Amino acid sequence: MVTHDTLYELYESYDTDALRAYQEFVDLLPPVDSRVVLEFWERADAELERRKDRIRSAFDAGETLAGVASRATRDQAFTALDLYSSHGRPVTVLVLDVDETLRSAGGTDNEIPLETLHAITEFHEAGVPVVICTGQTLENVKGFAIQGLGSELVHSGDLAIVYEAGTGVFAPGHGAETKQLLYDDLAESIRSIFEDVRGRVLTEAPADLRRGCHLQGNEFNVTVKPNYEIGSPAARELIDDALVYLLDLLADAVDEHLSAAGSDASIEPGRVDHRSLTRAFYADADPEIRRVLERDGVYPGTDANGRSDAYTDVLERIDVAYYEADAAEIGSRELTKVAGVERAFDVLDVADPFALVMGDSKSDLRVMEWVAETDAGIAAAPEHASQAVLEHALATDELVFDRGKSVDVLRTIAAMNEFALLRE
Repeated sequence: MVTHDTLYELYESYDTDALRAYQEFVDLLPPVDSRVVLEFWERADAELERRKDRIRSAFDAGETLAGVASRATRDQAFTALDLYSSHGRPVTVLVLDVDETLRSAGGTDNEIPLETLHAITEFHEAGVPVVICTGQTLENVKGFAIQGLGSELVHSGDLAIVYEAGTGVFAPGHGAETKQLLYDDLAESIRSIFEDVRGRVLTEAPADLRRGCHLQGNEFNVTVKPNYEIGSPAARELIDDALVYLLDLLADAVDEHLSAAGSDASIEPGRVDHRSLTRAFYADADPEIRRVLERDGVYPGTDANGRSDAYTDVLERIDVAYYEADAAEIGSRELTKVAGVERAFDVLDVADPFALVMGDSKSDLRVMEWVAETDAGIAAAPEHASQAVLEHALATDELVFDRGKSVDVLRTIAAMNEFALLRE
């Protein structure tokens, strides 16, 4: 059994910094057709094993401690032990966002660091399935996965990709279940509203929005992104305007759809117009949206009621999200990362999941909240994540990592799993 005292002795008595340096060199040295380099690698590998052997012979749990010390810092090891003490079980599946989580435009040239990719492959080799969970298209993610993780891992049957924020799930090697289009389950009424919004979003946009932004997503995830640098004042102003525009566009589409369907008055007669009602609905649900509407002077006030049941029912199935100076988005509440991850678990046969969920955005937050509510996982977020995500990560297990350093959390969880193996 490993205790805090054991870890103190380990990290005080041995040069674990040098041990980790040898381990990283042995793990990450790229293939080079050079006898000199090979001999240097062999000497480093022999020295690594010599240092590990000293630890193996000094502790009852020496094999575990040698492995932990060769990859985890002192702080990571103590965090890992505390996590296992708190949760009492190992992580059995990884759920990983890509952009601004595994990779970060601000610190890693927008590439996933080699040490992060290696850590993921080590989890896979230990029998932990991997779910890549992203807003990107399937083709984009497949390309990075095959190039970064390797075709063998991608096609092993233990990897799934939840793409376009829950539109579909791709799990190579699972026959008829390999590719599942989750939007097939959407009601035709919701599909028609999204088709309307998607078809009008750029053609009817004001000139400044058409020039200053571009469209991402698919027909069930309409995302407006700035052409300016994300986080800049120009991007912030543009996305604030885009949010108001998308809310009004959605309001028009819902009202027209309900009127065409012969619904019992989409808006109650004599009450506030449908645009004001839609703004109020989403402002009540999201304080960030309300702040934007208040700043722009278009918040309708708390007395903006009068939606019919039919109108409210539709809005409750459609999500509007705001990411300051980054994006404004309309999506389906039925096509979320949570729905995609649940389906991925089913395909991969993860019957009793305890997941590490890593992400930075509100769509990732829903997965984090889901595993927290069901006692099915741990959440981790980068320091630059959205405020709500950071608050959740800090309020649960305090797993917040520096920009571009997702590997720190992966190494912490790997150590946690090592401690768990001692008690099985």
